Amino acid sequence: MKALAGPSGLRLGPLLVMGELLLIAAVAFMASRRELILVLILPIAVGVVLTFLRWPSLGLVFAPLGGLVIPFVGPSGLNVTMVMVALLLSLWLLALIVPERQLLLARSRTLWPLLSFLVVAVCSFGVGQLPWLTFALHAPLGAQLGGLAIIVLSVATFLLTANQIRDLRWLSWMTWAFIAVGTISVFIRTVLPTLGLSTRDLFPNVGPVFYIWLVAMALSQAMLNSALHKVWRLALGGLVLVVMYVLFILKFGDKSGWLSAFACIAVIIAARSWRAGLALVPVGVLAILYMWSDLVSVDAYSISTRFDAWIIMGQIIKINPILGLGFANYYWYTPLFPIRGYAVSFNSHNNYVDLLAQTGLVGLFCVLWIFWEVGQLGWRLREQVPSGFARAYVYGALGGLAGMVVAGVLGDWVLPFFYNVGLNGFRSSMIGWLFLGGLVSLEQMVRSQKFIAAQ
Repeated sequence: MKALAGPSGLRLGPLLVMGELLLIAAVAFMASRRELILVLILPIAVGVVLTFLRWPSLGLVFAPLGGLVIPFVGPSGLNVTMVMVALLLSLWLLALIVPERQLLLARSRTLWPLLSFLVVAVCSFGVGQLPWLTFALHAPLGAQLGGLAIIVLSVATFLLTANQIRDLRWLSWMTWAFIAVGTISVFIRTVLPTLGLSTRDLFPNVGPVFYIWLVAMALSQAMLNSALHKVWRLALGGLVLVVMYVLFILKFGDKSGWLSAFACIAVIIAARSWRAGLALVPVGVLAILYMWSDLVSVDAYSISTRFDAWIIMGQIIKINPILGLGFANYYWYTPLFPIRGYAVSFNSHNNYVDLLAQTGLVGLFCVLWIFWEVGQLGWRLREQVPSGFARAYVYGALGGLAGMVVAGVLGDWVLPFFYNVGLNGFRSSMIGWLFLGGLVSLEQMVRSQKFIAAQ
């Protein structure tokens, strides 16, 4: 290969290398520390963008893992997971629109409620700019945009998984990578503190949705993936026991965790065998009766105040029940409706009440419609996908969906509220939307019959 030469035969290669070295030296001498960091990060960022352009499914493997292991928190709780999903969404839209001049989506009934929810969210954001209460302040625009971003990025996570994962290999890698990192996270969080070592700075905080899906995917693969070696299936079963010990024993006070996880386990078992599901009914009833007095005595104040808050929220929701009051606004309206004599701002601690207040009856209907269509899809796919990993994934997704539905009653874990769980909660909440989108990916594989064996 000939060296690069100029018009007079002068070799330009050495001159370019020398020029680059001089440029680096000048930047190092003149730039500030922050500018130097940006210069170092820029090539990495360009590399990440080019990698995700080439292998978009790889981004879906790393997006949830980044949120689980990178403790970076930006303004208002902005985190790595949100940035990665926004980047993947931008690259996907660019790849779809620019070369082909059209947006092609996977054919699935689940997409109609998702896209409808997006439209409703945008309309509710617009409605939120209106002065609904004369003496109330509006939420800052940043808070309103943050609430809208949670919904947009949650739907985007679902759509990205549904449309960009086109064979079972990528879905398998995404699942096993999550289980592996989740296992490390759980063991570090539980083992190191017993040795007197703090783990606060090692892993970011995660919500119940993380534990729900770790239990769902580990249990379903242990129960139903006959292609896995028995040792791995036993290890996954052991992981489920460890997680349930953490939730039920070590974190008993956080009922949104273990109640949601138990619901997840019950649905996986019942979906696999209706006889086993019926056998769980008296067990569940007896367990509730046995623990009821303890549950009520420990959380009597919390339960009663939540009911008080929901009654007041009903008065606020009546102001505009169709499209709601926009994102985060009701938090600024609550001081006008004293709770137990105190004029303070509060939130509902319930995803469905939050949806009513922020996006109205139409928004709540769209979310319930999403859950219904996804549940129906999972139920149909049980017998359509091949045995092994794919079938276990479907059962795990059904259990994870049930856990999310329960978690939404106990807190704003599924679609975090800006002034409670906040943007940082997206690290955990996006995992559910990611794996539910995988059901649509499997639906497309069933239609094309292009399964790639992946265990």
